[in-house]
Amino acid sequence: MIAFKPSDGVTILFSLLFALIALLHIGNNSYIVNLFVLYLSFAFFQYCLILLSSKGKFFIICRDMIFPLVAVFSIFDSLTLLIPVVNPVDLDYMLIRADYYIFGLYPTVFFERFHHPLLSDVLQTLYSLYYFLPFVLGVSLKIKGKNEDFEECLALVLLCFYLSYIGYLIVPALGPRYVMEHLHGIPVMDGLFSGPLRMLLNAIEGIKRDAFPSGHTGVSLLLVILAWRHARFLVVPFSIITAGIIIATVYFRYHYAIDIIAGIILTVVTISTGKVYYLFTKKVTQR
Repeated sequence: MIAFKPSDGVTILFSLLFALIALLHIGNNSYIVNLFVLYLSFAFFQYCLILLSSKGKFFIICRDMIFPLVAVFSIFDSLTLLIPVVNPVDLDYMLIRADYYIFGLYPTVFFERFHHPLLSDVLQTLYSLYYFLPFVLGVSLKIKGKNEDFEECLALVLLCFYLSYIGYLIVPALGPRYVMEHLHGIPVMDGLFSGPLRMLLNAIEGIKRDAFPSGHTGVSLLLVILAWRHARFLVVPFSIITAGIIIATVYFRYHYAIDIIAGIILTVVTISTGKVYYLFTKKVTQR
């Protein structure tokens, strides 16, 4: 019998969901056909890896680590084309109003008083470490032979990423670094390497209209919680990095403050729905 894992289901379900979204908008732009095929191929390749994982360690590594990474970042990259077709009106103005209503000021403008080259270097470094947190947790669990814990973490992290993508489709927003530039009195004060690092990340991520919710906040907080559950020696460094990431999202004008709040809600939704989904899939596959 072929073992079906909860993470397999997350990738397949969301690949099919994005394929359906693309299918419903094919009439608007011809290149959406390519996205439709791309999303279907992810579901197909995930299913193939389920079948092939019994053939050796290479396919197991592809199934558990390589392909989830490829799918998550490829679908994220595809949002550059998908979001403007699905929801062409940017909603930054709503998020700006929400920030001012909640805080009585513009948080990114308020943070200007704290700008300093050294602080920029520290925060940009912490922000960049976000991309390594899932790998550190996953590898540590694999090394310790905690395969069941690894599978739970993988399923939840994938779920958090894909739920954030749905948020970008529903509430497309460029973010304050683009929309609120006229309100910022000074540019970000870069240090020795914060500027090049930020330029590199901008080049890699591109313009996705991915401000709401803050996926960096949602995924990072989720990883802290998962570290507390399964690898407590990582809790302190993960917590420090996550605090820096959250501050950096507003400091560098990547996000509105309301995006951070939405990111926290994203973590809660991921844990609550993910628990139900994980237990359900485990129960079904063990019959």
